[in-house]
Amino acid sequence: MRLIGGKWTGSIIFHLKDGPVRFNDLNRMLGGASKKMIDQRLKELEARNMVIRKVISDRPVAVTYELTEFGASALKFLDDLRVWSETHNIE
Repeated sequence: MRLIGGKWTGSIIFHLKDGPVRFNDLNRMLGGASKKMIDQRLKELEARNMVIRKVISDRPVAVTYELTEFGASALKFLDDLRVWSETHNIE
């Protein structure tokens, strides 16, 4: 839980499941999270080798984030948690 238990961390991992996502797109996907919070969680995930940050343009600065193999391995657990919460009507 130390790796993926932070607020928004599971959601970020989920939204990266289909491939690289630009920061602003991720911000739109998450809705209620502040840019500062998203940036903080992405830095934590990068430090834990769960996410790779790639600079795709210098001017203007554009970066994408994608799951590493290790990060993608958390998807099964997160999906099981989603199914469990839906089964028990947990919001």
